[in-house]
Amino acid sequence: MRALRSLFACALLAACSAAWADFSGSVVGVIDGDTIDVLVENRPVRVRLAQIDAPERAQAFGTRSRQALSAMVFRQAVTVAEAGPDRYGRTLGTVFVAGVNVNAAMIDQGMAWAYRQYVTDRSLIQLEAQARAARRGLWVDPAPVEPWLFRRTK
Repeated sequence: MRALRSLFACALLAACSAAWADFSGSVVGVIDGDTIDVLVENRPVRVRLAQIDAPERAQAFGTRSRQALSAMVFRQAVTVAEAGPDRYGRTLGTVFVAGVNVNAAMIDQGMAWAYRQYVTDRSLIQLEAQARAARRGLWVDPAPVEPWLFRRTK
């Protein structure tokens, strides 16, 4: 019985791992500072950068954040390490361009926050603290408003 449970657990783990796999494509759109469209097999896939939250368009640095992401990925070949869907049906993932973790780069440049509610990679919180200390990007503002708090007021 115990062996059967172990076998079932392994099969379930393998099935889940296969469901969320890396994929590659070309970025054909930058929606905002944490959302892109990736063309995969002639089909656009909306990707929400996991574990980060960029300023909303109406916020200070919202436009700059989008521009920074666009400068890194637009018309570039990317690889997405998929983490599953979000509640809006977008693909959550970590995006890499030429081996660079774009999610981390956005935080390091001060163009996004580590999304406290969902962050699992603690190094992103450290990158945010470094960007804040160096007053990079949105951290030039003495009291920037986190996007998740900004959205509550809208």
